[in-house]
Parts: sequence; structure tokens; C-alpha cells
Amino acid sequence: MNYRDFKGTKIAEVGLGTWQLGSADWGNVDEHQALEILKAYIDAGGNLIDTADVYGMGVSETVIGRFLKTVSTDVFVATKLGRRHDGSNGWPQNFTYDAMKRQAEDSLKHLDVPQLFLEQLHCIPTDEMRSGKVFDHLRKLQQECLIKHFGASVETSEEALICLEQEGLASLQIIFNLFRQHVADEVFAKAKEKGVALIIRVPLASGLLTGKFNADTKFSQNDHRNYNAKGEAFNAGETFSGIDFREGLKLSEKIKSILPTGNMATWAIRWILDHPEVTTVIPGASKVTQVDSNIAASSIPPLPENVHKQLRQLYDANIHNKIRGHF
Repeated sequence: MNYRDFKGTKIAEVGLGTWQLGSADWGNVDEHQALEILKAYIDAGGNLIDTADVYGMGVSETVIGRFLKTVSTDVFVATKLGRRHDGSNGWPQNFTYDAMKRQAEDSLKHLDVPQLFLEQLHCIPTDEMRSGKVFDHLRKLQQECLIKHFGASVETSEEALICLEQEGLASLQIIFNLFRQHVADEVFAKAKEKGVALIIRVPLASGLLTGKFNADTKFSQNDHRNYNAKGEAFNAGETFSGIDFREGLKLSEKIKSILPTGNMATWAIRWILDHPEVTTVIPGASKVTQVDSNIAASSIPPLPENVHKQLRQLYDANIHNKIRGHF
């Protein structure tokens, strides 16, 4: 595993996303499986785990908290707040300091840690980001030592640029993959200028960029790839990066024909890591074998320049205009 700098801390360039470990929105992953996935990741040299309070409404954080008690190495956990709708905090309205503090304190309790390494806004409304009040609240949480760093997970380049104007922003989490290449043009240079870490989410387009799906692939009832395929429940960009599933299958085959032979998921993550502005990429995993293929991207050589050029030409000509949702 190779590491990159995050505000003076060396973190793995391939992190672990844990939306799946909440056993909600991705089908079911039992606790035994979840602990095996976490162990495989740490054993391979990983040290960055990304989660959120709404991943199973505390389930993912709680499992991670139990796992942390079993390891002696440094593990850095990034979590998120802002999307709860349990009556006490609210979505999309209540972004007061008191509400955000309650959410952060709940994450501290679930993870059973004295301080959150990274607390991130979780794709909250653009107007809330634009007003700046939520960032004042995060700064106050930082001053009170509940959190070490703060960042934001966003849906669009517009939101990313809004957040990049905020003093003290440590990181920006954004969708970037072979189906979302334009983000590099719109955001990366500004993030580098501001010294803000880039955390890349949805790197495999909900699995479309693994090359393992076909027209007969079925997803479980509680899997967002089933119930949010067209953006019925939340932003379509969160599912298959906003690309229609059947269209995505065709495009994935074209991408695969350009990439070197081997595991397509590994090369798709390598493509992301070839961008020096990227700090870390956080693919999820519901199996240990997926952890292995994701982490392998850190140890293979960069893609040749002509491959990058062909992939961009394909994107500009055949992919960009097919993205749905906010981007």
C-alpha cells in the first residue's frame, strides 16, 4: 500500500468505503462478514475507513467501533453528518449547531473514540453550504475538540467550489470515475491550490466499472441499485454515477477494451490514482476478494498516457452527455 499526505498524516491512497456495512441500501452484510472485510483491509496496509451516521443508522459506525478495539495500528476513521431524519435532527432543514453537535456526539458514541478524525457534511442542500453557517458549526466542533478535521461530501462541481472557499476545509469528497471525468477539469486545480485533500467516492460507479455485471444481473430489494436506478430515492448520480444501467454495460465494455488486461476494477481505481491531486479513493466492499482487488491498484504501475487519452476521448464523445442527476 502506498500513502499520501492528509494534513500531515499519511493515509492509504486506497481507503475503504463502508456504506455496504450498514446492511442498508446495498443488501445485507452480516457483522461477521463486515469484520472480515475490515480486517482484510487493515492487514493489507490500509488505514483509512470512511463511514457515515446514516449507513444503517449507526450500524456501520458501531461495527467499525467494535473492530477498532481489536487492532493496535493507527486507523483513521472519516464519518459524515447531515442526512439523518430521525425527528431530532431532521433532513433537509435542521442544520443548527445543536443538531450537528448531537450528530457528532452520536458518531463518537458509535465509534467509541474520544475524537473524530474527520467529520464531513453529507451531501447537504447547496443553499446550506452557500450560507456558510454549517462550516461555522464545524469550526466550533473543532475548537471543542470533538473533531480533528472537517470536510464535505458533495454531489456537484458547483458545490465543491463553494466548499473550497471555506477556511479550514481539510477535505472534499466527490464522485470521480471513468463515468465522471469532467470533475478533474472543474475542481482538481482549485483543491490543490487551497491545499484541500480530495477523497474520491463511487470510484467503480456502483459496480458498473468492475465488468462483472450483465443484462441479467439482479439486485436485492433493499439495494439502491434496484430502487434508485433512475434517481427515485435520491440523486441519480449516487447510483451507477447517473448512467442508465443497460447503457452503462455497453460503455463499460468499451472502457474494458481500452484498459490493460486484468481485473477491470483494479485498473479503474488505478486510473483515479494516476491523478496526483487525488489523496485517496474509497471503494466499498461486500466481500474480502473485493478488498483485495481494490487495494491491488496501489501496487500496479500507472496507466500509459495513450490509454488515458483514449479513455478521455471516449468520455467526451460517448459518456458525458449520458449522465443523469445533479453533477
